[in-house]
Amino acid sequence: MSHTLGIRQAQKQKTRQALLDAALGLLEHQSLSSLGLREVTRAVGVAPAAFYRHFKDTADLGVALVEEALGSLHETIRAAIVTTGGSEERIDRAVALIATHVRAHPAHVRFIARERHGGVAPVRAAIGVQLRRFADEVAEALGADPESQGWSAADLRMLAGVYVDHMVMTASAILEAGAGADPDGGDEAARRAEEAVLATARRQLRLVTLGRRHWLD
Repeated sequence: MSHTLGIRQAQKQKTRQALLDAALGLLEHQSLSSLGLREVTRAVGVAPAAFYRHFKDTADLGVALVEEALGSLHETIRAAIVTTGGSEERIDRAVALIATHVRAHPAHVRFIARERHGGVAPVRAAIGVQLRRFADEVAEALGADPESQGWSAADLRMLAGVYVDHMVMTASAILEAGAGADPDGGDEAARRAEEAVLATARRQLRLVTLGRRHWLD
């Protein structure tokens, strides 16, 4: 009996993941507010009624996508913050990690960038909760840094929010640079557009670093 239940549970999880994957693919060219559950179930090849065995509605599916998308981004943020070395090395490493993440998870980045200020309230709220949680973790990590000696908890949290917002903004800009490249220019045009975004991101982080050094002056 337990073996049969295990098979059923595995099949249920497989169908749920298929619905998530199909929705993510469909959202490449539309927002979640315009996505219909019949589109998703048609793409998976299941009856519309099967959708409700996994999600209450498309907003509930969107919240699940938030958890999936930001779960992958979480590790990138953590790695970027704890990277060691001089300030220039840390900045270069952080920006490189963001670029690598975008190349590995473009659909996730596109979804978060579009829905962070989109029309589905539960999804906006879920993204906000996750990003605030990331900022709390970053603030804790920054508090352990000798450079943060004398900083108040409120100021550390503010700086952490700047870092998290910058990473999300940079990831979105990298994605847009590739999507907006001249198709006749091929990969070279996309490469130049992306490098321009990365150069700006590095300069922005240098500015934040300088401000951080003199914040208590």
